[in-house]
Amino acid sequence: MKTFEKSHKLDNVCYDVRGPVVDEANRMMDAGVQILKLNIGNPAPFGFTAPQEIIEDMAYNLRVSEGYSDSKGIFPARKAIMQYCQNKHIPNVGINDIYTGNGASELITMCMQGLLDNGDEVLVPAPDYPLWTASVNLAGGKAVHYICDEQANWFPDIADIRSKVTEHTKAIVIINPNNPTGVLYPKEVLEDIAAVAREFGLIIFSDEIYDRLVLDGEGEHVSIASLCPDLFCITLNGLSKSHRIAGFRVGWMCLSGEKSHVKGYIEGLNMLSSMRLCSNVPAQSIVQTALGGFQSADELLLPGGRIYEQRNFIYKALNDIPGITAVKPQAAFYIFPKIDTEKYHIRNDEQMMLDFLRQQHVLMVAGTGFNWHEPDHFRIVYLPRIAELEEAMNKFELFLKNYRQY
Repeated sequence: MKTFEKSHKLDNVCYDVRGPVVDEANRMMDAGVQILKLNIGNPAPFGFTAPQEIIEDMAYNLRVSEGYSDSKGIFPARKAIMQYCQNKHIPNVGINDIYTGNGASELITMCMQGLLDNGDEVLVPAPDYPLWTASVNLAGGKAVHYICDEQANWFPDIADIRSKVTEHTKAIVIINPNNPTGVLYPKEVLEDIAAVAREFGLIIFSDEIYDRLVLDGEGEHVSIASLCPDLFCITLNGLSKSHRIAGFRVGWMCLSGEKSHVKGYIEGLNMLSSMRLCSNVPAQSIVQTALGGFQSADELLLPGGRIYEQRNFIYKALNDIPGITAVKPQAAFYIFPKIDTEKYHIRNDEQMMLDFLRQQHVLMVAGTGFNWHEPDHFRIVYLPRIAELEEAMNKFELFLKNYRQY
């Protein structure tokens, strides 16, 4: 019988957000152990329900969604996205510059597959959402990680970005608002990134899936594409988080700015889009209602709202644990705390997360799973209710009192 080895393309692909620690959690749950999951940003399991009008709209449109659509998506969905781009001041976006996807994740992979040849480099933030690094590597490229500086509120280090551009660099990725840190980039930082892209002729990929989940009502999300109409940008977004419908897989990307020098790349994107026929049509049918209607997430983000109050709780609870510090998130529902590795003798953060899971039945993700360079961070998703977060933090503090790696 013929045997098949793993493809060499997978050798450099790491996706530890769903790696060995999650595998152990699944084994424990199969054995009947109850696990508190602080690892995945899917709002629905934590009682965040989709807006009723979204559910009704999809049900209403099911009968006319049986066939596949244009490969880029149905016209009403793309028109609504185009109008959304106009509201965000994203320049030069026509109806044919918009592609719907089965979530933004599918489109990230498509973008990299269409862009990269072997040896091409893409600048990716560290820490990152690891799908970006995995997609670059899977496409034959090389992810080069630039540092986001915790001492500067997790903003990208512009000097580090500049130092890592080579003749092989094709593009730069930003994630704003950021996963895993929860930071919102100000206009000044975005302008600095755009200036580097302009100087070196880089394509900008901006992952903005959390742009409608800004906390406090103080900050305003600015799309980097609105600041550089002379550059080619691809902006990715979707409804999974803001409308609590991760399972519906509703995402999109828009091509903006100067496109004259990327005609071949756009042709490649059109081909890849056509090869999968289209994204799921029932999900496309709700885009117009979602973007044009009442934004129900807003009430979750202000004082008294669940996400706002849970953010405040987890930020204080973490900083109250000896040896733990955390920057306060401004958006989304993630926090990326730092642990004093000398105090706790931590040498392997994944092992720490595995030991915590086995001892206290709480699942979190090690910072190195987000391509962070030291074993001194971890990510918490603060979607569970405060009572559950309090239980988890009490267990973590108890765990650390007696935990050392030697």
